[in-house]
Amino acid sequence: MKVDVIKLDGKKSGSVDLPDEIFGIDEIRADILQRCVTWQLAKRRSGAHKIQVRNEVSFTGKKMYRQKGTGGARHGSRRAAQFVGGAKAHGPVVRSHEVGLPKKVRVLALRHALSSKAKAGAVVVLESATLESPKTAALRAGFAKIGVTNALVNAGPEVDAAFGLAARNIPNVDVLPNAGLNVYDVLRRETLVLTKAAVEGVVARFAKNGAAAAVEPEPAKPAPKRRAAPKAKAAGAEGDAA
Repeated sequence: MKVDVIKLDGKKSGSVDLPDEIFGIDEIRADILQRCVTWQLAKRRSGAHKIQVRNEVSFTGKKMYRQKGTGGARHGSRRAAQFVGGAKAHGPVVRSHEVGLPKKVRVLALRHALSSKAKAGAVVVLESATLESPKTAALRAGFAKIGVTNALVNAGPEVDAAFGLAARNIPNVDVLPNAGLNVYDVLRRETLVLTKAAVEGVVARFAKNGAAAAVEPEPAKPAPKRRAAPKAKAAGAEGDAA
């Protein structure tokens, strides 16, 4: 797939080939994208929610009243969950929300996310993502010339300091280096903006993953059935035949 390379002023400066095995998948697997997004969102949760159990509540441990003769229920401590100011029963505790997802599935999900943007015609390739000074107005004017309002910008191996400072004041625009490219951020923005260096980094990233990035997993073939061993003839039957 050949895409034009443009500058921030809207002028064309050449073209670049996007590999079909990364940007040219026809049948987008929404189920794989959903699994990867769920994995990302669950992984970034802190899991720091917690309630106080009975031994953590700051309250008296003295018995409320005598055991018998009151006509009411038998109670001990006011720290019990049914009393105001007491503990909470079966509440959340500190835990990890992370779920497992194989690396091959994560690599495949990124390929499908990139291909979905290319299939929708929402991939823009920039010559470079650099600015002389961190001026938000200048960057906003450049985005207007190339028709970008809601985008993820993959700036290359490193984000230019001036470009990053100028872009962070523009709503609905995210800037990430090559190492930060992920499925969730690609899907949540309307346009994917790549620099020429970013395209090279994406190709090198999938080449590093080897066959996992180039070949989709095939369904497992059923194991062949074993033939049953022939039954031995009874000794009596052999004697009758003789």
